[in-house]
Amino acid sequence: MNNGKVKFFNSEKGFGFIKDSNSNQEYFVHVSGLVDEIRENDEVTFELKEGKKGLNAVNVRLA
Repeated sequence: MNNGKVKFFNSEKGFGFIKDSNSNQEYFVHVSGLVDEIRENDEVTFELKEGKKGLNAVNVRLA
């Protein structure tokens, strides 16, 4: 399980980016990968799954 912060999330379009607290990598997140509703600057935990364009954040929960 990774920890991070929501850098950007557009709830109308259903996607955004999460910045990993340890690696500072940014990962794409889609609304389909959310467990909890998220907003910008929320602290979250997440898992990574290979997507069409690289790793995506999935099972995203508020920390």
